[in-house]
Amino acid sequence: MENNKIATSMEQQFGEVIDIILQHKSRASRVVNEELLLTAWLVGGYVSAKLKSEEWGSKIVSQLSEYIRSQRPDIKGYSRRNIYNMVMFYDEYSSETFIGTVEKYLNAEFVQAVPAQIEMPPIFPSQETTAIVQSMPAQIVQSKTGQMPKILELITLTNHIEILCRCKSNEERLFYILYANKEHLASRELQRCISNQTYTALLSSRDNMSKGLLEAYPNAPVMFKDTLFVDFLNLPKKHSESRLRNGLVEHMKQFILELGKDFIYMDQEYRLNIGASTFKADLLFFHRGLQALVAVELKKTKFHPRDLGQLEFYLEALDRDVKRSNENPSIGIILCPDADRVVVEYAMSRSMSPTMIAEYKRILIPQERMQQQLNEFCNLFLDKD
Repeated sequence: MENNKIATSMEQQFGEVIDIILQHKSRASRVVNEELLLTAWLVGGYVSAKLKSEEWGSKIVSQLSEYIRSQRPDIKGYSRRNIYNMVMFYDEYSSETFIGTVEKYLNAEFVQAVPAQIEMPPIFPSQETTAIVQSMPAQIVQSKTGQMPKILELITLTNHIEILCRCKSNEERLFYILYANKEHLASRELQRCISNQTYTALLSSRDNMSKGLLEAYPNAPVMFKDTLFVDFLNLPKKHSESRLRNGLVEHMKQFILELGKDFIYMDQEYRLNIGASTFKADLLFFHRGLQALVAVELKKTKFHPRDLGQLEFYLEALDRDVKRSNENPSIGIILCPDADRVVVEYAMSRSMSPTMIAEYKRILIPQERMQQQLNEFCNLFLDKD
């Protein structure tokens, strides 16, 4: 018995050492990223000034790249294209319009003073968030003194270039900086999120969510998409629910990215034994941020109000027999190829279970409406009444 206690104590102490290592490793990564960004900012600013004064032209930029390569072959990443990317990084993010957008949305309530502690302004709140976001905009927006805005430190230069090249409005760019930070997106993951219009998908109407969901989880509109793209499944126009389910399970990594990285996959056709009968929920997840089970029911046809009754029945069973005492009420999502918005609004208006209707699209649709104001997105959190 004594040996077991000693072993447990030592394991705990070893775990504390690992925590120290990981904490400082993460801090070191942040410092390296900040220095890389600052270097790109300063180089971009220097070259930008030379180009704007017409002292330099594109030919000289090419000569600069060649000079760096010949004189310091150990310094990588300064090709002609990369230097121009740095110029774009500086020009776009130092502009008054971008700074004004950041100041408009990231006010004192939403900004932390210490960059290393910034994970996400409460535009993307979660119930596990304990830190109070407080500071003045000037501490994260320092353009008036020529310094790099602190908001840029949230993500890597590679992600910034992706955002700058593919997003046109400052609102959209700000959104993806915050979203990439929150979801810890790698470059390819960010590319997909931009392609499948995560920005507009999260600016969804509340009409597809039940009163029960909005009351239990007020921040649900900024955490759940109303449209998911499953182009990676290569589904034919006519397909079965089983093919859809099996395809999602087989490509769970891509599907999790569509849902959001806080989702943890638990099982498919999850058995619910109720009385003498057995029912099966198509897909079962756990949401880390909300600390709640999430049941996803798949439909191959247009949404019908009767689908909602089945889902609510499953949620009741999950809450009674599966949910743990420290977890929050289970959430249900009906995923269908099409839904009449008026029918959805009628169905949701009286439902007190935490449910929502989402549509899945077999192919990506072209980007068309990316100029919507980020104010709509922020108001989903601000409107607490």
